[in-house]
Amino acid sequence: MRRFGLIGRPLGHSASAAYFTDKFMSEGITDCEYSLYELPSIEALPALLERLPELCGLNVTIPYKREVMAFLDEVSPEAQAIGAVNCIRRAANGSLTGYNTDIIGLRAALDELLGGEQPSAALILGTGGASQAVQYALAERDIPFALVSRDVSKGNYTYDNLPCEVVEESRLIVNASPVGTYPRVDDAPRIPYGYVTPEHYLLDLVYNPPLTQFLAYGQQRGAHVLNGRTMFVGQAEGAWRIWNA
Repeated sequence: MRRFGLIGRPLGHSASAAYFTDKFMSEGITDCEYSLYELPSIEALPALLERLPELCGLNVTIPYKREVMAFLDEVSPEAQAIGAVNCIRRAANGSLTGYNTDIIGLRAALDELLGGEQPSAALILGTGGASQAVQYALAERDIPFALVSRDVSKGNYTYDNLPCEVVEESRLIVNASPVGTYPRVDDAPRIPYGYVTPEHYLLDLVYNPPLTQFLAYGQQRGAHVLNGRTMFVGQAEGAWRIWNA
């Protein structure tokens, strides 16, 4: 049995196990299994790998997308440039190679949301591993962006000092934070939604629930909105191709 899984903390919101289980069933793949491995810290990864020698590949989610890089034997050039890993391939000899398939899903999500539009400025909410992939994707498209963080040292703005005119002028707003993820479905990033217009595009990397409070506020203002499902499917299928290359 070939085993795959997801590491992170917490994992109660994740649809990865259900997605891959359905994929295996629908495609007649009978020799594979996908499980969730919630690790108390990234230092628990070596013990997991030792306990499960049949583990061939892992997805990585918050809060370990950056921390996991120190445990890998090799990192793909793109993941190195992004500064975050969300996919690990374990070779037959036990060596670990890290990749970033978030970028695959993000390209698809931005294509779907924006169509042929090219916003003149973007705002990224959050500065973690997912945010780094968003920054890379926007740089590819030559879309200037600013970062909003809870930590004054990590972003251009904090949620407490974000100017209203920046929200108004940033026609693409991406929630790259976990705020609003199940079970805290009533939460939303603290930005002045009154300055969102029908010319705005809101992308939430959260996919559970399908309509987050962040996107609901955008809809109320007439904005174009998209949740994280497209990105989720894109990164999952990208990981599957890597594991089976």
